[in-house]
Amino acid sequence: MKRFAPLALVAALTALPAAAQDDESPYRDGLELFGEGARSILEGLREDLGPMLDDMRPFFEEEMLPFIARLGELIDDIAAYEMPERLPNGDIIIRRSPDAPPPPPIGENGEVEL
Repeated sequence: MKRFAPLALVAALTALPAAAQDDESPYRDGLELFGEGARSILEGLREDLGPMLDDMRPFFEEEMLPFIARLGELIDDIAAYEMPERLPNGDIIIRRSPDAPPPPPIGENGEVEL
């Protein structure tokens, strides 16, 4: 997370107007160096995070993708729901909007596995 702030700064500063890249601009050399530095930082991040992401790939493919797919089946359209509400006991309720169309069928016997 400590690397995110400099990365965000680099991304924001590389979005300077195209006029700053003209041959007549006194900042052209500095911007080129800044771009090279940003590219170097991003390549370093990719090299550092690559092995970790490769290790996480089986978890995402075997656990998260089926979970997200099932969640998508149950929710159908996120716009059909109201903002979540947290109860005093910590439970979170997400109510379907009253004007939303009826939800699609859930499965056998209308039961939801929790």
